Amino acid sequence: MTALASIPTLHTERLTLRGPTEADFDVFAAFYASERSNFVGGPLPREQAYRILMQEAGHWQLKGFGRFSLVEKETGATVGIVGLWNPVGFPENELGWDLFDGASGKGYATEAGAAVRAYAYSTLGWTTLISMIADGNEASVRVAKRLGARPDGTFTHERFGPMAIWRHPAPKEASND
Repeated sequence: MTALASIPTLHTERLTLRGPTEADFDVFAAFYASERSNFVGGPLPREQAYRILMQEAGHWQLKGFGRFSLVEKETGATVGIVGLWNPVGFPENELGWDLFDGASGKGYATEAGAAVRAYAYSTLGWTTLISMIADGNEASVRVAKRLGARPDGTFTHERFGPMAIWRHPAPKEASND
């Protein structure tokens, strides 16, 4: 059995959501080397970006859920990472998204976020979900709003500082979106 055997593959109209692999590394490293990664701890050198990619894959193995690599169906390009996250120190399960260069403004984070949230509620049986958004990350605020999330306080992350908590609609409410 391979490490990815337990990671499901989800499909949306334009995207395939699959487990992260080493084949994603170059685009992942380019994201973490760029200013686009400012809100998630970057920019970072390749070696640290590799460690984060391994962390993404390992989260699946340790927690049974994690973030998916987003692959455009039309081009086969990996364009981001979206999914479920709850490392030590987080207040509760989070839905997070990072889009790589050239993928913003296409609705991918919203499309993938809705699919992952549906998976969390229907397959994993979760009843609540948050997104934590760093101050100044207006693009992520717009995604959270499109997903129907509402502000629900703040959380101070030990490395990133104060973050706004956005609470997603409960499963029954989310299914009416």
